[in-house]
Amino acid sequence: MIYLDYAATTPMSKKALEVYGEVAIQYYGNTSSIHDIGSTASQLLEASRKQIAELLNASPKGIYFTGGGSDSNYLAIRSLIKGNREKGNHLITTQTEHSSVRNTFKQLEEEGYEVTWLSVDDEGKVRPDELKDALREDTVLASIHHANSEIGTIQDVETLGEILQEHGVLFHTDCVQTFGKLPVDVKKLHIDSLSVSSHKIYGPKGVGACYINPEKRWKPLVPNTSHEKGFRPGTLNTPGIVAFITAAEAMHKSIEDEYQKLEQLRQRFLKGLRDKEWDVVVEGSDCARLPNIIGFRIPGMEGQYAMLECNRFGVAISTGSACSVGNQEPSKTMQALQRNRQEALEFMRVSLGKPTTEEEIDKSIDVFDKVLKQHFSKIKEPK
Repeated sequence: MIYLDYAATTPMSKKALEVYGEVAIQYYGNTSSIHDIGSTASQLLEASRKQIAELLNASPKGIYFTGGGSDSNYLAIRSLIKGNREKGNHLITTQTEHSSVRNTFKQLEEEGYEVTWLSVDDEGKVRPDELKDALREDTVLASIHHANSEIGTIQDVETLGEILQEHGVLFHTDCVQTFGKLPVDVKKLHIDSLSVSSHKIYGPKGVGACYINPEKRWKPLVPNTSHEKGFRPGTLNTPGIVAFITAAEAMHKSIEDEYQKLEQLRQRFLKGLRDKEWDVVVEGSDCARLPNIIGFRIPGMEGQYAMLECNRFGVAISTGSACSVGNQEPSKTMQALQRNRQEALEFMRVSLGKPTTEEEIDKSIDVFDKVLKQHFSKIKEPK
């Protein structure tokens, strides 16, 4: 099977797996225990906290380990709002957020908060002027992702963060798709809070991290929680965290080289389909986008059909964010781009990773060609 769904999850790297096993055996103590075994595990945890902080140009005091990207999004947004409740009742987000953010804001609306849902342009970008117009005296927080998980469009986070900072509004951003693939500097980008995930960068599943500027107020969601300074209940997954940091450091060492490699593979895939004379409509930005995510459609063929048929022929792709699978509605990103229902249903996503090879791309192009010929020949058959 050729795997082209790396934006959904990645396999653990050999190094991360080795580190996980070693830590699980030798540093099994509960980091909250005060005996020597617990203290040793705690020292390893704090070293990991410092390491990820360095990758983000952040203070270690603002790093909290969690159960993943969705967990980080929910906890950060909720904790910051709770800690700044006196400021007001107004929140801002976009129509193209990951489901973990979108569903959190829908829940907050049900609880009485006012939410402004920013639109995006034809490439999936937030318009800075629209953000400015949405700001109010009682705006507490805005959550705008760094890059879209379905089409890969990268937001101008620095400009958006500067606007929010000037108006004293907390800025949370979902960096799950960009961490390890783009430089993320919380100071340069004016970020108050962000979320990252391990399993998107060849680390173990069930591990993530959240950053909150230590100068910003937040309150624990669960009273009297002792772990992570009250940010999240539950014993920490020390082996998973150290393996996560191992994977993150490896990714950061090769960001530029990996970016170029993935860009070449992306262009090879798209050129291959077009050389076979298929009409490929690529969604998202031409320049401000992640090279590993290819959100596209072939007019006249539904994405779900393409996904199932590609799977039958040994190629794994998706029809969008894995966290939205099971929802029969078309992609929320495609709807936000003002695509009609048929166009939205045509959407599919190919996402590339470190193990992806030119040979896999060429074989996948042949599979797509076979699936497309099969599909359109049936349409032309007389009834």
